[in-house]
Amino acid sequence: MPAIPAATVANLRGLGTLPLGEGRSVREGLVFRSGQLDRLDPADPVVAALGIRTVVDFRTTAERAERPDHVPPGGRLLVADVLADFLATSGLPPAARLKTLLSDPALAEEHLGGGRAQAVFQRTYRAFVNTESARASYRAFLTELGDPYAGPLLFHCTAGKDRTGWAATILLALLGADEETVMAEYLSVNPGVRQAFAPLIEGFTAQGGDPELALALIGVVPEYLEAALDEVAVRHGSMEKYVREGLGVPDEVTALIRERLTVYAA
Repeated sequence: MPAIPAATVANLRGLGTLPLGEGRSVREGLVFRSGQLDRLDPADPVVAALGIRTVVDFRTTAERAERPDHVPPGGRLLVADVLADFLATSGLPPAARLKTLLSDPALAEEHLGGGRAQAVFQRTYRAFVNTESARASYRAFLTELGDPYAGPLLFHCTAGKDRTGWAATILLALLGADEETVMAEYLSVNPGVRQAFAPLIEGFTAQGGDPELALALIGVVPEYLEAALDEVAVRHGSMEKYVREGLGVPDEVTALIRERLTVYAA
């Protein structure tokens, strides 16, 4: 899906109109994804026109404290910290944050060089499936989408690519999107993310940083998403069972999500 050109929200895009097969598509105007909302201006006409009523923030406590969301007027904020459990046990250094690493090539190379960045992201994506904080977060996200009286919802993390990308994958898979559509939507954030982080990437490479490492940190590749999908297959056998058994989302809520978010061709 093409990005929505908002001046004050990075990587903003809607899931509406994505194809689901058999003449079905995602209902337009109800589900949006983005990067963090710390720069959101309530007067931004593009965002105001979306009528967002719920914001789901997948970021950690530290991320939220450093750059708090500006919630659209009339909206409510739901905090769903996906990585709380993973960061507590991963052994990653406190400095291993995107902007910190991109400002220090030596630190980035020390912790994530030599292919370790890809391995860390794959391990993180598996944690989206197998840690309790992630399960609780994605359960809360789907529960909100299953509310028949809910208005438009926006979900996000920091860059809007990893935690947010997995949320979009869960939703699209539940709605019946095929693997090609799911992967294309997941990868479609790359241009927006690279644009948002362009100054950091340029500074990183200017200081001698490895451009391939920079791209591994700020972009998404199929192998990251495939790690999470493999974790679902190994632990649950299917996305349907993962949602039902792993996330604890009742079938009636899944049915409501499909009813709310699916539109049929005339």
